[in-house]
Amino acid sequence: MPDLAILGGPPVRTQPFPPWPQFGHPEEQLLLTALRSGQWGRTTGGLNEEFERRFAAYQQAAYAVTCVNGTVALELALRAAGIGPGDEVIVPSYTFIATASAALHLGAVPIFADINPDTYTLDPESAAAVISPQTRAIIPVHLAGGPAEMDALTTLAASHGLAMIEDAAQAHGAEWRGRRVGAIGDLGTFSFQSTKALTAGEGGAVLTNSQRRAETVWSLQNVGRVPGGEWYEHHRLGWNLRMTEFQAAILLAQLDRLDGQIALRGENAAHLDTLLGAVEGIESLAYPAQVTRHSRYLYIFRYRPAAFGGLPKPRFIETLVAEGIPAMPGYPPLHSMPAIVQALEARGIPIRAGSGTALHVTDRAWADEGVWLPQNVLLGSRKDLADVERAVAKIAHHYKDLL
Repeated sequence: MPDLAILGGPPVRTQPFPPWPQFGHPEEQLLLTALRSGQWGRTTGGLNEEFERRFAAYQQAAYAVTCVNGTVALELALRAAGIGPGDEVIVPSYTFIATASAALHLGAVPIFADINPDTYTLDPESAAAVISPQTRAIIPVHLAGGPAEMDALTTLAASHGLAMIEDAAQAHGAEWRGRRVGAIGDLGTFSFQSTKALTAGEGGAVLTNSQRRAETVWSLQNVGRVPGGEWYEHHRLGWNLRMTEFQAAILLAQLDRLDGQIALRGENAAHLDTLLGAVEGIESLAYPAQVTRHSRYLYIFRYRPAAFGGLPKPRFIETLVAEGIPAMPGYPPLHSMPAIVQALEARGIPIRAGSGTALHVTDRAWADEGVWLPQNVLLGSRKDLADVERAVAKIAHHYKDLL
């Protein structure tokens, strides 16, 4: 077997994986429709409203309200759930910073829980352990397109009177027991940022089955106006957080592509599970049968350093990238993220994460185990997937050269 590329050998792969985002004539035509309409911002009866109807139906929700991005969607959902200063919101520590910063921007306090080692989603037992009299909401994150443990989390939220806000930024089209995520809890939030499986470059949406909450979100993102009200009549202090008609145009076309892309990513993920399963020290995440549809926004596998002679995860990823595979280390823990720690310290609030400040599965996923591959890897051919396995197997064969 040739030497490792990082040591001067030839890389397994020099060609890029399929590009993302993907687009074509439908996106171009809908963008022209928006351009020629002369109504480039959100307007009554425009493309935003059409997308809201279609996306709500797609996710099996009664209502959808678009906004400028997924971070804002989380803030709007928390506000619509009545979350405010001093309230505690349980979040996994293994997630994008917005899941926690949205609460902080409202004066609320994120409380960090650990993740399930098999799925890297919020562990219901860890979440239950951090509930206090100040807890008002819980935010499960459907990481990488894999739904969180919604049965146990829904029961937990209901038994303690907590609002359930699903962070489905990475899980467009994913299902738990045949129900689309984002419409299971009280509210659900989505992102349409440029890497997402449904993208317009930027954008977000809040889903709910409550008309009252939908109208609250709509008002908050539309400067405090109310549906059907006068343009200069404001009923609450809101913001201009409206998404443009150009973004809605792209999303309408992208939505037509989504099911086919999810199917392809799912087939390729299953094939990659088989390929990598033959390499000692590499394990795919394992989801329960209740996950009836994984949208495969990312492909995550667990790297076991012991099987590679103790080779640290950062060095493994660096070596994999040198072989032409776009691997990433994943999220650093939020319970030790400087921005979060500083924001809480400025308010005189200590970090609360599990029992103390240790979240062992989260820390291990970041430091030792979790390796991410972007979704465009799963949009490739079987040869593309074989290259991933060849690169990993090459490192397994030569790891002693790196020690």
